[in-house]
Amino acid sequence: MIDLRSRAFFDEIMSAVDSLDNTTFITTKVIFLDSKDDVLVSRYKETRRSHPLTQSGGTVLEGIRKERELLEDIRNRSQLVIDTSETTPRQLRERLLDTFKVDDNDVFHIEVVSFGFKYGLPIDADIVMDVRFLPNPHYVDELRPLTGLDKPVYDYVMKQPETEIFYKKFLDLLEYIIPGYKKEGKTSVNIAIGCTGGQHRSVALAERTSLQLESAGYQVNTTHRDRNKRKETVNRS
Repeated sequence: MIDLRSRAFFDEIMSAVDSLDNTTFITTKVIFLDSKDDVLVSRYKETRRSHPLTQSGGTVLEGIRKERELLEDIRNRSQLVIDTSETTPRQLRERLLDTFKVDDNDVFHIEVVSFGFKYGLPIDADIVMDVRFLPNPHYVDELRPLTGLDKPVYDYVMKQPETEIFYKKFLDLLEYIIPGYKKEGKTSVNIAIGCTGGQHRSVALAERTSLQLESAGYQVNTTHRDRNKRKETVNRS
């Protein structure tokens, strides 16, 4: 928590910047985000919050003017001042990425999660794909004790005619919507692929999807949430 009402806070910022400037292994760049007074007042009204520097009975504008006085030294030390009065969050993000020469794919991250519907949906999923319509390796005796990380199960799932048709359509969907997430300013997207128990079909398809997205240049992390649930259940009994 930061208490903007204390002058010490602003002094500590300047001291921290000075310390970083004196190091040989860190390059500092101070960017100051500014806006017109009337725009700031409007933003406070939209959020229905009072300014932290407003005295009892004072106005938001008085608090803003006090804040400008306290931030004057920091503003003067900044290498770049950005006026956000007419800037959308997405435009600001693009401006900052361009300033620091950061590639979108260095910021954007994709999480691919396999799961079993019997254990519940991942609460943080942005995209949920149900693959329970595909042939189930669980009913093949020699495949039942394995998972989608094992080649026999992976091959079984991928060689099904239904899988070939589905996966092409699924990949086309991802190739269409992921750039849309990036365009809207999201820095991550969570793709959840589910089957009944989270052992076979979802695991195999999550693996293939992750490899496909990595080959397209995305940063991808893969999690098989329920892959060991069956083993844990057996061990407890």
